[in-house]
Amino acid sequence: MEFHKIARSGQIPEGVVRRFFVDEVEVAVSRSEGEVHATSNYCSHLDCLLSSGKVTDEGLLCSCHGSVFDYESGEPLCPPATRPITVFPVREEAGHVYLGVDAELAEAAMKRRGPGARRLTPKSPASF
Repeated sequence: MEFHKIARSGQIPEGVVRRFFVDEVEVAVSRSEGEVHATSNYCSHLDCLLSSGKVTDEGLLCSCHGSVFDYESGEPLCPPATRPITVFPVREEAGHVYLGVDAELAEAAMKRRGPGARRLTPKSPASF
């Protein structure tokens, strides 16, 4: 696994979620209780950006529908999400944050909802 420098430590303050890229891989990086966490940036429920979410004591909160994901495992802790998100290994050294990425993690993080997946669509005015 190769580790990539993605940020200075100060760019990821306590309680904030930020979006970073390693090549084509988009990640949500946050700090909770002093520890840096990195996950894929798309919620497994409806592809909302997790970098728009919030850091909570329990895990990373998706701002769209309220799913919370465990920082360590990526498992959803509350609905509506039922599938985990990808979690990346992180190292913080000498004032910089490094993200571990290999081909398997990159592929998993870049997967989005399938084309046949149910999506919420607005009703047309004629159907009210």
